[in-house]
Amino acid sequence: MLPLEGKVAVVAGSTRGAGRGIARALGEAGARVYCTGRSVRGHPATPNRPETIDETAEIINAAGGTAHAVCVDHSDVEQVEALFERVRRERRRLDILVNDIWGGEDLTEFGKTFWEASLDKGFRMLRQAIDTHIITSRHGAPLLLESGGGLIVEVTDGNSFGYRGNLFYDLVKSSVIRLAFGMAYELRRRNVTAVAITPGFLRSEAMLEHFGVTETNWEDGAKQDPNFGASESPLFVGRAIAALAADPDAIKKSGRVLASWDLAEEYDVTDADGRHPHWGKHFEKTYGFKIPAMDEAFYERCGKSAMEVVFPDWP
Repeated sequence: MLPLEGKVAVVAGSTRGAGRGIARALGEAGARVYCTGRSVRGHPATPNRPETIDETAEIINAAGGTAHAVCVDHSDVEQVEALFERVRRERRRLDILVNDIWGGEDLTEFGKTFWEASLDKGFRMLRQAIDTHIITSRHGAPLLLESGGGLIVEVTDGNSFGYRGNLFYDLVKSSVIRLAFGMAYELRRRNVTAVAITPGFLRSEAMLEHFGVTETNWEDGAKQDPNFGASESPLFVGRAIAALAADPDAIKKSGRVLASWDLAEEYDVTDADGRHPHWGKHFEKTYGFKIPAMDEAFYERCGKSAMEVVFPDWP
């Protein structure tokens, strides 16, 4: 069964990592996927990383899906406008928009305090990973509305108020959660769901290289770090998002920050190897306390959704 057959998706930032996994999973579920980013064959945009959007599209097509690679710098308004005009011209609709634009690998300075960190690198990170999301949603939302509704996903890191180790990195990942929250409110009567979603310990291409393993023998990495044994492939968060996109009641989750492991448990999603990784349970077992999800207190206190508590006029 192809639950997303006939649907059209744009995955912004699908060169590698979670973005590639999400694009693959949406294609696997039957959606036509536009894979966007700056890295194309022969012209990688990220130093020392060989992955390209061309490869992402080829992986999807080789597996029986339908994908198009479109070179887009999402900080360039005209390029983003041209992307959605192309989607409108070719498919006349848009059902799923995923914002996973990042490009901050060489800009994040973990271990440096905010008074030591480079302002130039920090401000560039904010522009590359927040401004781009706003620009993309600004020009993608009208096509979603024309199509009668759909799903916007902001990919983040973590679903709690915990500090993420670097001021600018923390601002980026917290800000995209807030973007989903704000868009959800403004779209609340437009049949468009907006959420933020975090993967767990992600086995990205860079992380596999760090541990000196491949996706075939990734378990060997747990010998260096036991936490790696609870990691998930990029396809896992992608399959969780695909399941959410196919849920006719997805709008009930609008405005929330969700975790791949919780969605996978709810929708009975498995990873590429058939496993059910659950970073939340692993964290609690290993460190002795539960990850404090950002909106958990709202649910526990009054049995309503976070949006119902914050906004009296929801929906």
